[in-house]
Amino acid sequence: MGANDGILSTTSIAIGVAAASNTRSPVILAALAGLVAGAMSMAAGEYVSVSSQSDIETADLGREKKELETMPEIELEELAEIYEKRGLDSKLAMQVAQQLTKHNALEAHAKDELGINEFTEPKPLQAAMASGASFISGGILPFFVSLFAPVHSMVYLLYGFATVFLALSGAVAAKAGGSNMVKSMIRICFWGTIAMGITALVGYLFGVKTG
Repeated sequence: MGANDGILSTTSIAIGVAAASNTRSPVILAALAGLVAGAMSMAAGEYVSVSSQSDIETADLGREKKELETMPEIELEELAEIYEKRGLDSKLAMQVAQQLTKHNALEAHAKDELGINEFTEPKPLQAAMASGASFISGGILPFFVSLFAPVHSMVYLLYGFATVFLALSGAVAAKAGGSNMVKSMIRICFWGTIAMGITALVGYLFGVKTG
């Protein structure tokens, strides 16, 4: 998804500027600015989002720890009920709850009641870096097109290459997720075409051609 955003966002910006100018420099500058701004925006947004998730989980754990200290019997019954709902009979569910509570009560409640474990622990910085890198991996492609494509056909080449990039990205994502590749490719190319077409129209309508 991040790579798709990078391809589409950077291409759309570059197409909008290319439609309004006969020179290469503004297009390159726009593509580069869109690439950097998009990557930073994605990274910052992901960092804030995952940090908020981390804060929520920390608060949940703190509340659960307090409840374990003030009403351990009720918490034990809650844990046993969870195991009963998963298919254990009441006696076995209580035995499992007692054993896990004895081993590490907070860990047991974190995993089975709150759904928190070491594998799902939020890592804001790691998530931000991954999000920014994925955007760049897609956005760098139209940026290179803006560097080398002939100026007189820049809009069409940007659109053409972006469509190919989006189709390949959609195919890879569909194959990885086990979904229909053709449907995924058509969907992403269709909406990508609309987005790029609108920005090109804006460039033509409001841009000033310069030699």
